[in-house]
Amino acid sequence: MKNARNRQNSLLHAKSYAFALRVVRMARFLREEQQEFILSKQVLRSGTAIGALVRESEFAQSGADFINKLSIALKEANETDYWLCLLRDSDYIEEQAFSSMEDNCGELIALLISSIKTVKNNQKKDEDAL
Repeated sequence: MKNARNRQNSLLHAKSYAFALRVVRMARFLREEQQEFILSKQVLRSGTAIGALVRESEFAQSGADFINKLSIALKEANETDYWLCLLRDSDYIEEQAFSSMEDNCGELIALLISSIKTVKNNQKKDEDAL
């Protein structure tokens, strides 16, 4: 488990925060420029939840709690990818913006999967050592 002092060195923290900022800006664009209010709210909620859950995991009560927080973040990232696809396919965002956002979302998904697997493997090693 990470703690607050390791936050600056965490790629997952940095990327999830940067992604959340991009999502906030995109949601603002969707509301102000496209007059789209429903999908923008959905992508805003799921896209910012990723980083919030990663942040919550810093003070997880146990390894299982840590894995749970990151697993929920993974679900939110997958949901965000869905909303991004829907926004592209409904012509609210252009292909270039979609590709860039989806690439970032995919990176987060890969980082979350890797982090979850690492913690699970470490727990298994600890159990085997007993």
